[in-house]
Amino acid sequence: MKHSYLAIIVLILLGSFSSNAQQDPQYTQYMYNTQIVNPAYAGSRDVLSFGLLLRTQWTGLQGAPKTGTFTVNSPIGTLDNMGLGLSITSDEIGPSVESNVNIDYSYTINTSDASQLSFGLKAGLDILDVNFNKLDIFDPEYLFENNIDNKLQPQIGAGVYFNTEKFYAGLSVPNFLTTKHFDESSLKDFDASEDVIPAERLHYFLIAGYVFDINENLKFKPATLIKAVSGSPLQWDASANFLLYDKLTLGASYRWSAALSAMAGFQVSDQLFIGFGYDYQTTDIEDFSDGSYEVFLRFDLFNKPERVLTPRFF
Repeated sequence: MKHSYLAIIVLILLGSFSSNAQQDPQYTQYMYNTQIVNPAYAGSRDVLSFGLLLRTQWTGLQGAPKTGTFTVNSPIGTLDNMGLGLSITSDEIGPSVESNVNIDYSYTINTSDASQLSFGLKAGLDILDVNFNKLDIFDPEYLFENNIDNKLQPQIGAGVYFNTEKFYAGLSVPNFLTTKHFDESSLKDFDASEDVIPAERLHYFLIAGYVFDINENLKFKPATLIKAVSGSPLQWDASANFLLYDKLTLGASYRWSAALSAMAGFQVSDQLFIGFGYDYQTTDIEDFSDGSYEVFLRFDLFNKPERVLTPRFF
């Protein structure tokens, strides 16, 4: 029974059960981190854009998730109707560290003078490391005979993205492959079934937002993200963001049955944007942690003078 309890804990950490929670990392500032989940976003800002996000979730709770992402993308082609980018994610949960390295490609069609429809492909590798020695166990006998070291798995995803100057919406699946993290033969003294073997599952992301011009110095942008995965409750985030004088961004968001968040950002220059986020958990987990924190940096390089107009709000 001790072995079974330990197996359950480890498999939950790896996101293994068919009725598990979301496997992919979550972000409070998802409106600035679109390329991670949707490759069709690559090149849509019409600049060479770099992004860096660092997230510490459930601060103070041992083994809590820690996530970092890096993105770079740019329009390419003589008509700037294609985009190319690189997206890297590192997600640490308990004894496991999972990293993704992907190339993102998009092709854009002008549906009107003011709107675009982009199609994107994502391809790369998933790298998994699990050090079971980090687990505190009652029984000194290991349940797993070996750690998981640099296990490589392919990743293929796709997405569509539509935007105008005021509105955007996207639908994507970052990874279509449902490969297993490890084989049931690596479990010892545990009756493993197909439902409890850790495997990647399809995650569906729907994002949308609209920018309202309240006056010449104030813009209001409601935005939403809906994430769905088989066997898990639907995750819904809704946010309200205000941009003052094209410099200061203030916002708040709500993650259904999970958290309330506050966001702030500052457009330091036409090229540099800095954003901060804080989550207050509305679940019992707040009794054991000090909230979640995020910091986001975006740096844009303009290669055409007309692109240095008003900083984009998405």
